[in-house]
This record gives sequence, C-alpha cells and structure tokens, in this order.
Amino acid sequence: MKKILLPTDFSKNAWNAVLYALDLFKNENCTFYLLNAYTPAFYRVDYMLGGPMVSAIPDIGVDISLKGLESTLERIKNDHFNPRHMFEILSAFNTLPDEVNEVCQDKKIDLVIMGTQGATGAKEFFLGSNTVHVIRKATVPVLAVPTGYGFKEIKNVLLPTGYWSKYKSNELRPLLDLVKRFGAALHVLHALEGHDLVKAQSENKEHLKKLLKDIASVIFIDNTDEYMPNIVHDYIDKGNIGLVAMMNRKHSFLERLILKQNVDVVGYHCQIPFLVLPDTSKISK
Repeated sequence: MKKILLPTDFSKNAWNAVLYALDLFKNENCTFYLLNAYTPAFYRVDYMLGGPMVSAIPDIGVDISLKGLESTLERIKNDHFNPRHMFEILSAFNTLPDEVNEVCQDKKIDLVIMGTQGATGAKEFFLGSNTVHVIRKATVPVLAVPTGYGFKEIKNVLLPTGYWSKYKSNELRPLLDLVKRFGAALHVLHALEGHDLVKAQSENKEHLKKLLKDIASVIFIDNTDEYMPNIVHDYIDKGNIGLVAMMNRKHSFLERLILKQNVDVVGYHCQIPFLVLPDTSKISK
C-alpha cells in the first residue's frame, strides 16, 4: 500500500493538489496523510520548551489547524469517497519542510504531493516558496501540482538531463511506476549547449538506457538548437507533455531554475505537474 503525504494550508491550491492526488491514485490502495504545519504568530517560552501541549495558554493555532484538517477530510469522504483510500490527519507546530521530513521518516512516505502557490519573488518565482523549501530538504519524491491544474491522463513524460549523474534504479522507480501505469512515452531530453557528450556523459546515457529497458516507449533527444531552460519550455509546448521529472542535486538544471535571479529572462514556468526525485549519485564531471 502506497503512503502519500499531502501538506495543506487549506488554500485552493492545496485542495487542488489533494484532488489531483486522489485521481492519480484512484485505482491503487493508498494511505493519505493530510498534514498541516503551523507556527504561532509569536513564539512563546512555553512553546520553545515543549510546544502547545505543555503551554498554559490556549493556542488558537492548534484549533484552527485541527478544524481545517477535519473539514478537509470530511469533504473528501463526502464528495470523493474511494474504498481503496485511507486517511490520517496530522497537525504539527513546526516549519513545513522540517515537518515533512519528519513525517516522511516516521511514516515511511513514498511520495509528497503539494500545490504550487505562484510566488512572485525573483528567487522562487515558479513553484512558490513553500514548495521550493520542501523540495530542497526532501528525502523522498515531491510532486508539485500547479494552481488550477486538473488531473489528466498522462501520455507523455519529460525527463530533462545533463547526463552528469549515473542514475540509480531505486531513485527512478517512482517515475517509472507512473510511466508504466499510464503506458506513457518517456522523453529523455538533453541540451548539448554547444558541445558533444563527453565520455562520462556518454557512459551515463548508456547506463540510463539499461535502466529504462522495460519502458515500452522511450525517446532520446539531443537538442543543439536551444539552451536550458528554454528547451524545456519549448518541448512541453510541442510535445503534449503531462509530467516533468527532474533529479534533485546541487548545481543541476533544477537548481538553476529555482535560484534564477532575473525573472525577466526566464523562459520556463511550471504549468504542468512537476516531479522532483532525490539524487544521491555522484557527479561524473
């Protein structure tokens, strides 16, 4: 049985991600954990010592959190009942990224699914600050669902890569499970960016081909016309892509997207679900 973590702040974006998750796994037995992490407006000494359970002063944050979780769960059961799905609610006085990591370890979570918030700041412009912070610290795959994006059957999946990492089968498994379940085509996209593959990249590409041998349709593209990130944006527009997947490692294309300083020159915005996979491999440079 899959274990899926659904962080929520009770916004429309969060609810949209919940609906996407329920549809994505409608045919699978799953336990969904609805998580709301909150921090009080003012940090009190009793909070710092032991949290709201030892506080002598009632905390309205706890009540709001629990009420919101119970309301969300009731809404799911009334309007989206599925006998394959089980639910637990989790309320925590903590920062969201830290609580997500703690829950993932404690509950052995397989996947985190959360909504994007469309942050307008230059540093975190396309996923939203909460999503970015969770992704940076996450030890399990994170699926970010854009604002207003309704579930659609996934026919094409895009995996941008620089071939600098030697992929591991266990890290790719969440992606490959989705590709197989929907019978989707997997597009492996690389921007040559002015030079041919070096030896390490060629070896990693061949290794990846072996890992993908059980996928019915795999398309490898080496693009010489565009640079990252424009190539991703253009390919999504032309290829009927329903999901983008990237490995999360330092100095990667994903990090370049998240940390891009000048929004005006960025050609990519997250308009489709975005799966981030932990990457523990060594860089081959």
